[in-house]
Amino acid sequence: MGIVNLICETDILETNMNILHISDMHFGPRHWRGNSELLLEKLNSYAADIVINTGDNTTDALENEFEAAGKFLKAINCKHVVSIPGNHDKRNMRSADYFRQYIEDVEVIRPLNRHKCRKKNMFLDENTHGINEHFTDINFLKNITINGESILIVCLDSNALYKDNGFVDREILRTLSHAISLESYDKIILLNHHSILDSDSDPLFNSRIVVEFVRENNIEHVFCGHTHQLSMMKSTDLYHKHTFTQYKNGSLSSSNTPNDTNMFLYYKNFGTEAMEIHVVRAIIENDGLTFKEEIIAAY
Repeated sequence: MGIVNLICETDILETNMNILHISDMHFGPRHWRGNSELLLEKLNSYAADIVINTGDNTTDALENEFEAAGKFLKAINCKHVVSIPGNHDKRNMRSADYFRQYIEDVEVIRPLNRHKCRKKNMFLDENTHGINEHFTDINFLKNITINGESILIVCLDSNALYKDNGFVDREILRTLSHAISLESYDKIILLNHHSILDSDSDPLFNSRIVVEFVRENNIEHVFCGHTHQLSMMKSTDLYHKHTFTQYKNGSLSSSNTPNDTNMFLYYKNFGTEAMEIHVVRAIIENDGLTFKEEIIAAY
């Protein structure tokens, strides 16, 4: 078990809170052949106040894949499990229906001005039959109280229907900022699927406006997935005097793991001087699993 130092200068959260971070399960053809029951047993061994799931629950956004992902998530022993979609979760015209049926039955935030929206396929033709939800963007807020303090979780849909590249609509950001202004909270964090600080072959094209959104709403902690590669990065804007940290997880249980990326993250005493980041890698061995755990001292 190794210990390394990650220097962080963000304001310290006073709440004694533990967060479990999972991402990119890819139920369906890209889901692993590992023992998911053993994985659940390991996940449930951590005392998490909040579980955050940063997307790609499925491979092709099929109903049976959403159903399997939802069953897995419901087996996690935590009162507060917060999930967002990934690009693979939006490969189906019924994606929004399936996500809300099996993953998160949330009240989606709709744009203040629909006519200013520029993301393609954000609105499906109202004459399309067999679909309950014709608005495809899944943006929402969750206000959760942990040990007497309220944590506002901002869930931003960085995915576009039928696309792997990310795109965030400026009007949605304006709408979310308005919704945030109406909330009462002690701390605020952001979940989105695509990274806003680094990139890959399917990047978030307009990440700059999301960084501006993070700064304008004084968000200091951002969680994402997508690339299947672990990364923890801090960004400091010297001009605006704002700093935030991005925590990017690998894949929880994907078969596409050439670089040993099946993992989850556990943030113990999140945001305090005693914060530890546990990087827990899952290694398939025949019919079993072994776990390799590394602890990063964050301050």
